[in-house]
Amino acid sequence: MQKLNLPNYNFKLKSNENKMLIFDNLRKKYMVLTPEEWVRQHYVQFLIEEKKYPTTLIAIEKQLTINNRKKRTDILIFNAEGKPDIIVECKAPQIKITQDTFDQIARYNLKLQANYLIVTNGLEHFYCKMDFENETYIFLKEIPDYK
Repeated sequence: MQKLNLPNYNFKLKSNENKMLIFDNLRKKYMVLTPEEWVRQHYVQFLIEEKKYPTTLIAIEKQLTINNRKKRTDILIFNAEGKPDIIVECKAPQIKITQDTFDQIARYNLKLQANYLIVTNGLEHFYCKMDFENETYIFLKEIPDYK
């Protein structure tokens, strides 16, 4: 798999029926190792190891319904009160991050009302803090550490 612009982590990998699998510590099962899953697993580890977010507050592929359609957030981090705090949208490294990517995460946030949005393809990372009063977001240099 491609080297990402994130620290290296040790993952449990295995091959099954000609597919590579990666162990997801939060879901407690092996997942098919797609380029997007590679980014998602790295970013989850980054949040836990570098930013000190507790695993108990992180949900992966959390389902939500928008306009009667089922969608999934890649990574959703809750605050200590159990409210959505950060939404992370992961793309495969070869996928360029565009306005469409931001529009997608913004639609999710209309429902979730999280304070921060992160968009990453593992190579580029964009961090935004919501400004609900002005219905916009402010770009940040990085996401805050867990408090």
